[in-house]
Amino acid sequence: MSLDTATPLNSLGFAKPPAETRVVVAMSGGVDSSVVAAQLAQEGYDVVGVTLQLYDHGAALARKGACCAGIDIHDARRVAEEMGFPHYVLDYENIFQNAVIDEFADSYLAGATPVPCIRCNERVKFKDLLQTARELDADCMATGHYIRRETGANGPELHMAADPARDQSYFLFSTTPEQLDFLRFPLGGLASKAETRALAAKYGLIVADKPDSQDICFVPNGDYAAVIEKLRPGAADPGEIVHADGRILGTHEGVIHYTIGQRRGLGIGGLEEPLYVVRLDVEGRRVIVGPRAMLATRTVPVREVNWLGDAPLTSRAEWSVSVRVRSTRPPREAVLRPLSESEAEVELLTPEEGVSPGQACVFYETGGSRVLGGGWIWRGA
Repeated sequence: MSLDTATPLNSLGFAKPPAETRVVVAMSGGVDSSVVAAQLAQEGYDVVGVTLQLYDHGAALARKGACCAGIDIHDARRVAEEMGFPHYVLDYENIFQNAVIDEFADSYLAGATPVPCIRCNERVKFKDLLQTARELDADCMATGHYIRRETGANGPELHMAADPARDQSYFLFSTTPEQLDFLRFPLGGLASKAETRALAAKYGLIVADKPDSQDICFVPNGDYAAVIEKLRPGAADPGEIVHADGRILGTHEGVIHYTIGQRRGLGIGGLEEPLYVVRLDVEGRRVIVGPRAMLATRTVPVREVNWLGDAPLTSRAEWSVSVRVRSTRPPREAVLRPLSESEAEVELLTPEEGVSPGQACVFYETGGSRVLGGGWIWRGA
């Protein structure tokens, strides 16, 4: 009778020694991805660091508070040198322009409130970069995202991070089952960002005290309108600010300067009731304002649905789920009704304010941490 000599799984889930397991680490130059790369290198994995140059390198050098800038490429290279693994910088400017920036501009001009970070993960990092990792004969690709990948009865599952304050599941809902099979998220189980920084200090990384990125990488200082005007000259056509009851209250310098739910900066003071942006009429160049009660939404139509549940989406008439309609809000109970494999209607049990086309609606297991997928909100309810 022979003994079972099966090789135990390593920390990345492969039945072979770390030294024989190649992992490509997507390195942004920040503390999170640097810690992932350093930790895996310390554990003896065959690490290859890859950093993407996503937009004009020269313009990025002096930019603070945004990821993927020139200084970040330099920092990623330094970490790789310190830890002794190869590092490559890939020019993805054209891909990023076509797949992310152009759609961002067009969506904003159409009155939506886009989330380009999701599109970047979906169309660049988890598509083109992931394919590059496969071409490098990697067994998997690791990132510094705060989200957990767990093995369930039917294969890999996506779960919220252990630290609710750092959870990035809202930005990763469009990860497909095939991508999830190849991806690893080593930081998802950490209790806090302080733990990540402690690991960075332990490994002696130059980025241990580097501030977190705050802005969208190509939108410095969060000034969306300025970027849109640069990308689409003439986009800021003036128009009227109109009350929902039809009264003209003033004028504006371009619909692109407003978002659903906005209250401040409307330039229509002197009114008795506080008013909010409740709708954007792009074709009529009108900003529609009204009382806060008009922001409450119960029905949310979504399309481009990515479903990560075990049973097919359309196998039920409805699903009891929790959903997020903004990255900063906690999941709320809802009913998900599939209309097809790619479209659905979400009924919020408690109405939400400021639900805007262009945002994502992400589905979660009710009372649990599992991410069941999500879709894009595509019209005002």
